[in-house]
Amino acid sequence: MADLSQFDPNSVGLLSNNVFGLPFSEEEARLVLLPVPWEVTVSYSNGTARGPERIFRASFQVDLYDADVKDGWKQGFFMREPDKHLLLRSDYLRKEAELYLKFLTEGGDISENEFLKKTLVDVNNGTRAMNEWVYNQTKQLLGKGKLVGLLGGDHSTPLGFFKAIGEHKGDFGILQIDAHCDLRDSYEGFQYSHASIMYNALAEVPQLTKLVQVGIRDYCEEEVDYINDSNGRVVTFFDKQIKERQFEGETWKSICDSIVETLPQQVYISFDIDGLDPKLCPHTGTPVAGGFEAEQIYYLFKRLLASGRQLIGFDLNEVSASHDDWDANVGARVLFKLCNLLVSANS
Repeated sequence: MADLSQFDPNSVGLLSNNVFGLPFSEEEARLVLLPVPWEVTVSYSNGTARGPERIFRASFQVDLYDADVKDGWKQGFFMREPDKHLLLRSDYLRKEAELYLKFLTEGGDISENEFLKKTLVDVNNGTRAMNEWVYNQTKQLLGKGKLVGLLGGDHSTPLGFFKAIGEHKGDFGILQIDAHCDLRDSYEGFQYSHASIMYNALAEVPQLTKLVQVGIRDYCEEEVDYINDSNGRVVTFFDKQIKERQFEGETWKSICDSIVETLPQQVYISFDIDGLDPKLCPHTGTPVAGGFEAEQIYYLFKRLLASGRQLIGFDLNEVSASHDDWDANVGARVLFKLCNLLVSANS
């Protein structure tokens, strides 16, 4: 373990240290954060590929005292540097994808455009390679006995992690915090679109026995049909239904417990920042009015752990680095909470 005798958790975060100003190396850390700077298939606003580096910088402003998990940081958190080659590949393919999407939204027929047919192949091959990279990185970390959190990028990024943790841990469920279902099959022609992450996870990760979605408020009829035809494998708590239950006098505790009851013993949290009220993340890729305060979601996680269920991993996605540092500031605080909960659940 790291020597903490000279480290003052009440003082300013030193930039020479790692995430949250903590003095741990990767070898010393209990939990390793894998940044995935990728946003090739975003369908509205970009900026999330540089989310991890902006969250890293904002993390030095986060105080280390967590009333729910005292001294969780002492187990060690470490964030790897974003892979520059992955970021460059994302930037290149994003420019190709933008031309493709512009043509598509203007009513163009891709089958008649040889250049854009090649673009679609390039993007699909690129996202497939990113998935493989994430799988290999997370499998290696899990094999070393590390707890792992993934930091995107857009929401397409954690598929390889789902596969690795399924192989490592066996059957599990995903608790998805999101404004969107992400259950579209090859959205806009992109097989591994951010809008298809949960469709792909359910199709490609046999250990994923249950998907529980919370806060959904922007979705299509195809996704509703998928949920209804899933034989209970997908359970969706729509934002509208949650709000109506609250309007009619039901407590948030009761609603949280009804969500937790649908989850299996091992739970992975997939947190799209747009599940929160967009005042907290106005520059995320596809913001939608509605959603939650951060403390509401933290309370849901608290009830999850109180139920005796095991938290096995998490991802945090869609935090944008564009415009200003507000989104990154909120993202850093959500990340700190997730880190604390994961080490607490595995102490």
